Amino acid sequence: MNFLDFASYDYETWKTFLEDNWLVLVIGLIILFLVVRIVKTVLKWAIVAIVVVGLVLYSGYTLDDVKVVSTKVIDTMKDEAFSAMAGEAKEAKYTVNDDGTYTVTTKNIELKGKAGDSEVKVSLRGTPSFTLKLEGPIQQFIDQAKNNS
Repeated sequence: MNFLDFASYDYETWKTFLEDNWLVLVIGLIILFLVVRIVKTVLKWAIVAIVVVGLVLYSGYTLDDVKVVSTKVIDTMKDEAFSAMAGEAKEAKYTVNDDGTYTVTTKNIELKGKAGDSEVKVSLRGTPSFTLKLEGPIQQFIDQAKNNS
């Protein structure tokens, strides 16, 4: 019953799964609502259990598949971000914001962080941001942006 262990799934995995299967889940909830409202016997709970198990087992792929795909997408975006940082470091602009945060921008990258934090949020070509540890090439990119400004 490892497929019922949902503790290892992060927010993005659940979000992607719900976005991809929302119609099936809504139909399943409507069926559950109708069964609970109409059927008055113990059979009702058997039908509810069958529908719930069907919804859990249904979908073209599992939550593990979604997690693997989202991990691959994030890894690809990280690689693209590192490549863009290396190529655009000379034109990077470092800005200190009023709230104590900083922003480093180039044509393709926007990097936001707070002084003293060990992580930064990176947005590549306007995509939603993802978090990276502030180390190695990212720190060098920020230092180069400070020198440019």
